[in-house]
Amino acid sequence: MFIEQSNSVMRLLWRGIWRINGGSKTVYLTFDDGPCPEITPKTLDILDRFGVKATFFCVGDNVRKFPEIFEEIKRRGHAVGNHTMHHLKGFNTDFQAYISDIEEANKYIQSPLLRPPYGRITFRQLRELQKKYTIVMWDVITRDYNPKLSSEKIFSIVKKYTRKGSIIVFHDSAKSSKNMLETLPKAIEWLLQNNYELKTIN
Repeated sequence: MFIEQSNSVMRLLWRGIWRINGGSKTVYLTFDDGPCPEITPKTLDILDRFGVKATFFCVGDNVRKFPEIFEEIKRRGHAVGNHTMHHLKGFNTDFQAYISDIEEANKYIQSPLLRPPYGRITFRQLRELQKKYTIVMWDVITRDYNPKLSSEKIFSIVKKYTRKGSIIVFHDSAKSSKNMLETLPKAIEWLLQNNYELKTIN
């Protein structure tokens, strides 16, 4: 069964930032997998329309291919983080190869923030990477990448699980484009109507 909200066991085993609960009614929109020329500009325009900022965890190879879009993310005031060079699963990747892949991505992204793709990372990899990076996981994952889910269902996930300090994951990718682009404006509007402040992760 897929877990749409991270639980205490996951948080205990994989020590990273799962939620930022400073007491205020703040949430953190994040986007994985970009930049993507078909999707990222539209995502940035939606965020601009509502006057909110987000954090983009970028795949290094996509930054290499689309540097102008990556620079536009930063120019518009959003934060960026490392999502590995080739979107690798730590569980399936040799220790040194995984570390090297992240370091290659860092040459393009240059951020102290890191989100392991799929959240799949070994304890050894985690310990090594925490020497240099802040590991950012999530509190709510929207599942916008699942074509079997409607945008209404994804919106309901946001409404059901969001709470103070939630780190919410959307995906900046062609695979997720229909669901994400339909859901994101509704989600932001709902968050603002419910007096949430949207901030970047720094």
